[in-house]
This record gives sequence, structure tokens and C-alpha cells, in this order.
Amino acid sequence: MKNSWLIPVTTLIVGAAGGFISGKNTRPAGDVESDSEAGLRTRSALRADANAAGPSTAKRGSRHASPEQIRNLPGNSTRIQALMDYYAGLSPEQLDEEARKLEALPMNERIMASFLLFGRWAEVDPTSAMAFSNTMGFTGMFVRPTILHSWASVDPANAAKYYAANPREFAMMGIMGGGSRGMGGQGGAAIIASEWARQDPAAALAWAGTLTTEKSQAMSAAVGEIAKTDPKKAAEMLGTLAGEDLTDAYRSVATSYGAKNFDEAQAWIRTLPADQQAEAMAAAIGGLSRDDPAAAAYQLAQMPEGDAKNEAATRIIGDWARIDPAAAADLLRKQTDEETQRDSMRELMPTWVNKDPAAALAFANSYQPGPVRDRALQSYVWSNQSAEPSELVRVAETIGDEGERSRTLSMAAARWMRESPDEARTYIQQTETLSDEARERILNGSNWWGGRGPR
Repeated sequence: MKNSWLIPVTTLIVGAAGGFISGKNTRPAGDVESDSEAGLRTRSALRADANAAGPSTAKRGSRHASPEQIRNLPGNSTRIQALMDYYAGLSPEQLDEEARKLEALPMNERIMASFLLFGRWAEVDPTSAMAFSNTMGFTGMFVRPTILHSWASVDPANAAKYYAANPREFAMMGIMGGGSRGMGGQGGAAIIASEWARQDPAAALAWAGTLTTEKSQAMSAAVGEIAKTDPKKAAEMLGTLAGEDLTDAYRSVATSYGAKNFDEAQAWIRTLPADQQAEAMAAAIGGLSRDDPAAAAYQLAQMPEGDAKNEAATRIIGDWARIDPAAAADLLRKQTDEETQRDSMRELMPTWVNKDPAAALAFANSYQPGPVRDRALQSYVWSNQSAEPSELVRVAETIGDEGERSRTLSMAAARWMRESPDEARTYIQQTETLSDEARERILNGSNWWGGRGPR
């Protein structure tokens, strides 16, 4: 069977964006079927795919009689594949039955099975999958993005119609994701637009243009999806956009253009309005940085000082750190904006600490006392999984800012409590660098972070 839901669902499990284009034709934005017609058409298409795939797939899907047997297979990737095969052979009614069993699973298995089950269900009967999610209470908001994503991957027109008709079902996507963004950084409209653009770019843009809320996100997602494969074509499609929509689209296209052909990207950026060129260039340099951060750093040096350059610098430092943290550190040191230096420390230190913690700590301590050094030391402590907790405590004690020192020290001390409770307890009871409240939290083993991680 052609499992068009397989890749998007799996990438959701590991927190990555992506998907597989099913290749089905979609209707224009204004010609949308009823929900029942959409379900029937989708189910018929899936049955046709199953028949076309031949008996080998059906046989593979029936190898394991139940999820209980699959759970006992060795190898997590084997279990994922077996579970996908199992769900692929079920009817919507049978998927409903399996969904009712999910609560009995341990949490980690429930999360995985939910993504796979609802991703499949959304392709064969999306409205019933949505209806079931509405019976799940708080948990339902975590599966609705999966349903919407999978539905849009095969039938974006009707997914869009449902999304518009039932906005309250998706309201928590924005709240949990921050602002108008959904969980994982994409709101519902952006999910639909990006999937639709893979199948029919013109229809995706036409639909995004009709929105009153999330219009900018949908436009940017559609144009960005087109730009991934054909940035030149995406650039030519920007004529219908204006205002913030156009600014976001410029950045999306520039990012993909910069990754594919930086020289062409530069030439295109020079044709943009003067007030748009800096941000577009920063985005293009960010795209270039994915594969060649050294070349991106060279281009960064040609940019005028300003917010756009600072944003690009942080991106390059993060990309370069994965390849050559010392080179990334040299670039960070050349930055003159304090906020950029602090933000870049969060990109540099975790990777460097994993590769060479001594060098990372020496770099952090090479800075004079102040916000940049504090951020570097905080990132060092939070990222270091190899050092003794007592060593991390000593590092945390040297952080200047009281709030950052308290949070970081509390984390390190709590880890020390888990590994050497007697030594840690003695330190916690005697140190003057912890507040009474923090001391009590750590000794009681509750909420040592005070509800906040590294900022």
C-alpha cells in the first residue's frame, strides 16, 4: 500500500517538519465537497491504493495480530513499522476501537501509537477521527494537529473547509504553540497551506489569500513550500501579496534561494524594495549557512550593522558550532551587539560542551563578568551531561546575575542530590548562594527549576 501518511506522521514523532506528497488531485478552493463526500472519496482512494499495491502489502500488514504482540517485538523502529502496517489494514470502525485502547498504554507508547493511529485514521475518515478527538478532553488537542496534517496531505480543500468551520477545535494549537503558531511552530492554517502547496501551489495561495486570521502564516507557509523546490517560481508568485504577508514571503523565499543558489538569491534580493533587502539578505545567508557556514560568515561580514545582521549571525554560529565550534566561537567574539552574543551562546555552548567541555568552559571564562559571561556559564551547566555535579555547582556559583545564578545552581544541586544525596545535602544546607526557598525546593525534590529553564 502506498502509505502517504507514513512519513509525515513519523516526522511528527521526532519533532521534525516534513511529509510525503500523496499526488492526489485537489479541487479549487471554491469548489469544496461536503464532509461526507470528502470522507467517501478519501476512503475510496485509499482502497484503490491498497488494491493497486497488491497482496504483499496486505500480507505484511497482517503479520502481527495485535498491538500487544507488536509491543513485544525487539527494536523500536521495528515496532513503529509493524504498528503502521497494522493500522494500515484497519477500517475506520476498527481504528475507533483501537483508539479507545490507547489510554491503557504507558505514556511513551501512547504518544507514538496516537500519532500513527490518528495519522492513518485522518486519511481514511478524517471527520470521524476529529469527532473522536473531541471526546478525549485535554488530550485531544495533542492529536488534532496530527489529524489536520494528515488530512491536508491527501485532501487539503476539505481539511481547509473543516478548519474554517470549526475554529474552536483548534484554538489550543495557537495557545500551546505561542501566538498564532501551533504546536511545533506551525499553526493550523500554515499546516494546510504547506501541504496544499505541494499538490497545487496556485490553489494553496488562493485559499491563503481568503483568510482573515493566520493569513500571513498561511501565505508564508505556501510560498515557503514552493520555494523549497523552485525558489525562482516562488519569487515570481509574490506579486499578489502586500504588507506583512509580503515581508514574510520574502524571507521564506530568500532562505530557500540562499540554500540552493546564493548568487541568484543575491541578484533577486537587489530587485526588492530597499527596506526589504536587509531582512531578505539575512534570510538568504541563513539558508546558505545550512550547508556552508564558513561561506555564510563571509557574506555576513559584508552586511551593514543592524538587527538583520545580528539575526543572521546567531543562525550561522548555531550551524557552524555543529561542524567547528572553535570557528563558531571566533565568529561570536567578533559580534558587537550584547544581545546577539548572549543569544549565540545558547547556540554555541551545548554543541561545544558535548565535544570539548574544557574548551567551552575556557571560552566562557574568557569574558569579563557580565551578561554575556553569565549566559555562557549558564548554558555550559545546563548542557553538560558528563561533569560531576559538584563541578557544575562550582561553575554555577560564579554566575553574576542573582536570578540566573539561583536557577542554574538549583538545577546543578538537584542533579547532585540524585547522584550523591549526602554530599549534596551538606552543601545545600551550608551554602549562602541559595535562597531559603530554593534550598527547601531542592531538599524536598519538588520543582527545583521554579517553573523556568534557561532563558
